[in-house]
Amino acid sequence: MAEVEIQTERVDDIPLLIRQQEQMGIPDVLNEVIRPHGNRKGLSVGWLVAAWLSYMLSEADHRMSEVEPWAEQHMQTLQALLPEPVQVKDFTDDRLADVLRALSDDETWEEIETRLGQRLVRVYELSPGPVRVDSTSVAVYHDTEGRTLFRHGHSKDHRPDLAQFKVMLGALDPLGMPIATLVVASHEADDGLYLPAIERSRSVVGQGGRVYRRKIFRLYIGDCKMGALATRAAIHASGDSYLVPLARTGKVPALLTSLLKRVWAKEQALHPIWPPEDEGPQERPRWLALGFETTRPQQAQVKGQVVNWNERVLVVYSPALARQARQGLEKRLQRAEEAVKALTPPRGRGRRQWTDVEGLQARVEAILKQQRVEGLLEVTYTREVERRHIRRYGPRPARTEERGRYVVQVRRNEEAIREARRRLGWRVYVTNAPPETLSLSQAVWAYRGTPRIDRNFSRLKGHPLGIRPLYVQREDHARGMVRLLSLALRVLTVVEHVVRKGLQAAGEPLKGLYAGNPNRETARPTTERLLKAFRGITLSIVRLPEQTICHVTPLSTLQRRILELLGLSASIYEDLALLVELIPP
Repeated sequence: MAEVEIQTERVDDIPLLIRQQEQMGIPDVLNEVIRPHGNRKGLSVGWLVAAWLSYMLSEADHRMSEVEPWAEQHMQTLQALLPEPVQVKDFTDDRLADVLRALSDDETWEEIETRLGQRLVRVYELSPGPVRVDSTSVAVYHDTEGRTLFRHGHSKDHRPDLAQFKVMLGALDPLGMPIATLVVASHEADDGLYLPAIERSRSVVGQGGRVYRRKIFRLYIGDCKMGALATRAAIHASGDSYLVPLARTGKVPALLTSLLKRVWAKEQALHPIWPPEDEGPQERPRWLALGFETTRPQQAQVKGQVVNWNERVLVVYSPALARQARQGLEKRLQRAEEAVKALTPPRGRGRRQWTDVEGLQARVEAILKQQRVEGLLEVTYTREVERRHIRRYGPRPARTEERGRYVVQVRRNEEAIREARRRLGWRVYVTNAPPETLSLSQAVWAYRGTPRIDRNFSRLKGHPLGIRPLYVQREDHARGMVRLLSLALRVLTVVEHVVRKGLQAAGEPLKGLYAGNPNRETARPTTERLLKAFRGITLSIVRLPEQTICHVTPLSTLQRRILELLGLSASIYEDLALLVELIPP
């Protein structure tokens, strides 16, 4: 009886991911820019990265040691999908490390980002929306000795005990696609990273965007750390626009107070800010914010040249922010009162008593500063004296001893608290964009889109890319890995954007993505859910002495719809069986 060999492979979302990357041009751009050693054989760098990214996105794992076993389990699928001969040994740790070293080179990576970004903007006809710039820190369990990248610094992961590095992203609205990725040591201040990220972004989107009075503008949005005067001046000098909130430090509180005096005196009218017309129902709800604006002259030096411009100051009140801030203020006041009172407990064994009023005052001031309630609580210090009579004992005569201690009383300064509450919910933004280009309402809603870039950081540091923990040890490998993961981030954002845009154009939501609720519909699916919809697709291979029979799980209606929205043919799955049959054993 002839022997029959049966082989089964999980296909899942691998064909979709590889064809999507091919459509985005990732393999082509990498092969154009990265020139490996002439003696290098096997799979090209571009298609090796395409397969590697498919593993990362399909398995939600960036460990290098797992790529080769994964490739071996999916070798028939990879051989059918990749346009070059592929073997299991193309995915060894050494080959992958070579890729990371190539990506760690700054000039090489800058060229890759520029070419890939320009291609994506052109292929997907991306509108010249604002560019958001922000940073995050990534904690690692690495030794800092002799390192230049892994250093200690302010941790956004709340792990100051661990070494870390910093990632700065520039992301293009409305899809939030990364167009600039900087990897630097964590001890470097954010202020000096914004201009390099903006310069890198300009190589993709160009300099300037909208035309007003023969002047070109492009809008860059950042947090208050981007609000340094030198950064704003440099952006303005280049012909671009900025939109940033001012930090509540330095002269800003006094500026806000002076601006609000006119509001409280009924001399300054407030304009309601409504949701954008393309968001929400036709019947617009109640306004979500109030605001007004004024202008002020600004002057700074940029590369030795004095730059003068008029800056718009936008003052915005958010009821939701005010409500949240009032709750936070009340909690801080309560914590401060409890902490101050706990400094002078009743007398008792093991309870510290303060005999030094200066030390007690310093401790109280530290608590008020920590809870940010200086001037809102009034603390008085009273000295209590306890007299204790000691009886005669042997040769020692009877005597009276005095023991003094200081106690505190805490009282709220209601007038100061009322004044502080009046300022809650107000925020000051500045921009150099003219009102014809960026109105007050447009500026508020443009800045409120900041969570788009925060979502990129969430994906990068959590599911599905999971850069924490980082499994590579060398610093050049770490830089290369972050840049490789940023390519995966581009795939996630582009897939999500294209599908949502297609659903919006069709006016028909997608149904069947939610397990346990097949009738639930959504017009804003995530890439993670879209990829999960392809779980369970299997390639079966039956090898007979004179014949090979292959079968691929038929696509469901939902899977076909997703491929249609992405502009991909269902044949990438349906023809897989035919292609495998043609591969010699």
